[in-house]
Amino acid sequence: MTNKGRQLKLGAFLYPTGHHIAAWRHPQAQADAGSNFDHYIALAQIAEAAKFDLIFMADGVGTRGADTEALSRTALRYVAQFEPITLLSALAAVTKRIGFVATASTSYNEPYHIARKLASLDHISGGRAGWNLVTSSSEHEAHNFGRDEHYAHAERYERAEEFADVVRGLWDTWEEDAFPRDKKSGIYFDPDKQHILNHKGKHFKVRGPLNVARAPQGHPVLVQAGSSEPGKELAARTAELVFTAHQTVEDARSFYADVKGRLAKYGRDKNDLKIMPGIFPVVGRTEEEAQAKFQEIQDLIHPVVGLSMLAGMAGGIDLSQFPLDGPVPELPETNSSKSRQRLLLDLARRENLTIRQLYLRIAGARGHYQIVGTPAQIADVMEEWFTTGAADGFNVMPPHLPVGLHDFVEHVLPELRRRGLFRTEYEGGTLRENLGLRVPRHPAEPRVAAE
Repeated sequence: MTNKGRQLKLGAFLYPTGHHIAAWRHPQAQADAGSNFDHYIALAQIAEAAKFDLIFMADGVGTRGADTEALSRTALRYVAQFEPITLLSALAAVTKRIGFVATASTSYNEPYHIARKLASLDHISGGRAGWNLVTSSSEHEAHNFGRDEHYAHAERYERAEEFADVVRGLWDTWEEDAFPRDKKSGIYFDPDKQHILNHKGKHFKVRGPLNVARAPQGHPVLVQAGSSEPGKELAARTAELVFTAHQTVEDARSFYADVKGRLAKYGRDKNDLKIMPGIFPVVGRTEEEAQAKFQEIQDLIHPVVGLSMLAGMAGGIDLSQFPLDGPVPELPETNSSKSRQRLLLDLARRENLTIRQLYLRIAGARGHYQIVGTPAQIADVMEEWFTTGAADGFNVMPPHLPVGLHDFVEHVLPELRRRGLFRTEYEGGTLRENLGLRVPRHPAEPRVAAE
């Protein structure tokens, strides 16, 4: 593929204390990060000064796991952290150019709520909002919303398809110039430029109108993270940015070609969708220093935490019943994240890992690509993936915060810039402009004939 003039897109994926399962225990980590707003202000300003495209916030509407001992030893199970749309709205006031992507589940929300909140964030930030559309994968979330069991996988994605359509329809309530706010004539809005949705579907009945004006970006950027077959189809139809997890460049290329190849049947161009795999970088001035840094944090993993993490990612299967230093057993298909379970099992088989070795292997990146090395080595991997059709950019997952983000910014970004792979200044003022995504046309606008 041609790469002339292309540059990487980069997201700063911010878990409160960092992405390693033991991050909060590291001497340099901000242990109270999940409840510390000043911590997030500092991170957002570091990422913006470095010209990252966006900050990405994962979320779950419930703690993950029923093992109280394991939960008490980790900060990565949504035990105590801010709700992302609230947090990002506050961060918008202390930044100017960086984008904000908030995760909100289609399983345990209503479309009107999400349409209103994300349109509001887009206005508050001046056109820098994005919505990471997910279907909740955790059974524990169901118990917070009047359900005894989680939606089945197929039903979650069917609901998500309709949910996305309703949200986008609500975002099209108002045309761009629907609000003259003319004091002389007394006309606040033009009724001819208001469009009532009147959606009636299998899962939702939503009349509208949305009581927020059309967003500065037309629509907030629509992001999707699923890599299962239904997830890829949903992404091809609706997403503008895809976050994904791959262990090899070959798998990443295959996914990239697959999803981009589905766009045409929905009338979309390959440039309408950016694919950004997660990458977990441990940076050292030498390879030996990087390995020592990594081992320092690996040594902080408690076995109870490692097993609990595996159970969550493997679909709720309790692996403590099997020998810790024995092989990973065959597992029944999960109703949670099917793509992540398959990634783990493939990794265990490919590298012949024991249960202990598997949790140590994924403790940092939880299935995303992990690289421990020098700035040049990390840049080499990113360049290969970018230039060979595996990625349009990366969602950077610092091991622990704030130091992990600072290390990447101070040491890896200069190497990427030296190679001409990353910007020195933002291209525009909105998230769409910086990602190179078109502004959605309002359905009422006349179509411009192709030349």
